[in-house]
Amino acid sequence: MIQAQTIFRVSDNSGAKKVKCIKVLGGFKRKVASVGDLIVVSIRRVKQHKKKKIKVKEGEVCFGLVIRTKAKFQRKNFSSFSCQENSLVLLNQAKKPLGTRVLGPIPKQFRSSKFMRIVSLSSGFF
Repeated sequence: MIQAQTIFRVSDNSGAKKVKCIKVLGGFKRKVASVGDLIVVSIRRVKQHKKKKIKVKEGEVCFGLVIRTKAKFQRKNFSSFSCQENSLVLLNQAKKPLGTRVLGPIPKQFRSSKFMRIVSLSSGFF
């Protein structure tokens, strides 16, 4: 389960490496998020490349979509999965991905969601 102050690894090529969760979106008293939920994040660490264009800066606030968590996630067919790290994809204010690639596989449940652009950018499913 993801809550405020959780550290994430960014799984796209937007230029950020680590981000911290500020707020879980989706309700008045909502405290935790899981795979497929939107959160508000703050950029903590960015990649240091001189030639490549980095789209974010440290301290910026943007949206994120949780794609992998350490906590077990159970599907409707009672199978469950967990990953080795918490990971997300950065989104802009219009809920579009900042990067042009998504690194690593994403869960199958994104195929039937409103984030089809992230599905097309990813490398596969699990």
